[in-house]
Amino acid sequence: MQTTTAPSREELIGRATELVPVLTKNALWQEENRVLHQDTIDALTESGLLRLTLPARYGGYEADTTTVVDVMSELALGDGAASWVGTVWTISTWLTGLFPDHVQDEVFGSGDVRISGTFAPSAVGVPVEGGIVLNGKWGFNSAAPQSTWNAHAAVRVVEGQQPEPIVVLVPMSDLEVIDDWHASGMRGSGSVTTVAKDVFVPDARVLPMMPVLLEGRHSSELNAKSKLWQIPFLPWASAVTTGTHHGLARAAYAAFMERLPTRKITYTDYEHQSHAPLTHMQIADATARIDEAGFHAHRVASLVDRKVGEPWSVLERVSARLDLGLTVQRAREAIDVLANASGASSVLSTVPIQRIARDSQTIAMHAYHHADTNLELYGRVVCGLEPNTQFL
Repeated sequence: MQTTTAPSREELIGRATELVPVLTKNALWQEENRVLHQDTIDALTESGLLRLTLPARYGGYEADTTTVVDVMSELALGDGAASWVGTVWTISTWLTGLFPDHVQDEVFGSGDVRISGTFAPSAVGVPVEGGIVLNGKWGFNSAAPQSTWNAHAAVRVVEGQQPEPIVVLVPMSDLEVIDDWHASGMRGSGSVTTVAKDVFVPDARVLPMMPVLLEGRHSSELNAKSKLWQIPFLPWASAVTTGTHHGLARAAYAAFMERLPTRKITYTDYEHQSHAPLTHMQIADATARIDEAGFHAHRVASLVDRKVGEPWSVLERVSARLDLGLTVQRAREAIDVLANASGASSVLSTVPIQRIARDSQTIAMHAYHHADTNLELYGRVVCGLEPNTQFL
């Protein structure tokens, strides 16, 4: 057991900035191989940025929400897949902090650990003495091949009772990996399918899902006083996952501006694209939308940081979903403007903006991130209707 003095917010963001060149360098390899490059994983590990939500007693930083958002945004300047995987590992590490302390010792005690997971309850656990036997599979399991543990949703089925949603913690060595990640975007994330076949999970590594999702209720005595575990999971996750979206929009802007001095507008008399009034409008439009995405990302992160230890109303919970949806929407709009202004040469695999656009589109389709779904959810609650989801 160890504790460490957490680096400052500025230092952590600075570490992320320093990683941008190596992430950029590996991005094309990661697209072609559909997983993160080992150099990327090593860089993330050595920088300490996989310790953002690790309990301090294991050498973690227990970083505030705004810092996590800005770190992930910075990583996305180098590569969206690396930022997304970093986000997944960060979220799953936080979730592991909800389990009993002796389970955390088992998972975190061996040093740097990478935990992935999903929240689709697509497996069934049948109670047996001392635990459950788990069968099922989970798709879109980002970075599972390069993780050591999985935190997954499942359903516990007891005869004569209503099925109970649960969260389970399973070593990757207990799961089968199906290499089926052939996607248009986020290709480097390695979001494969994992399968459980008669996997025994002890009771200590099973938590009821709804208290976890809605209240952040946990079984850890040692984490109980930490600010990081005094917040409900889903508003926190809504905030944390904005970082990659905002960072991808910033990356699109940087990629566009880097190519701008050498580009003309073909079949026109504009020898310099930068001289065209249309370009001026496009840059201004994209800049405003990127700023708006950043506003919503930081508004929800600030709300989570302010409300540590306080109860959350339904309106506040759907507001967190709203800010996530608007971050996604504005980031996508900015990227579309810049990609459309980038010309035919931008479709080449060596030109980053096409990858950025595909990565953004892919994670914007995530069921929890989908802008229309989140905006509708907020609107129905404001109109006096009950939420149509438990994922608040």
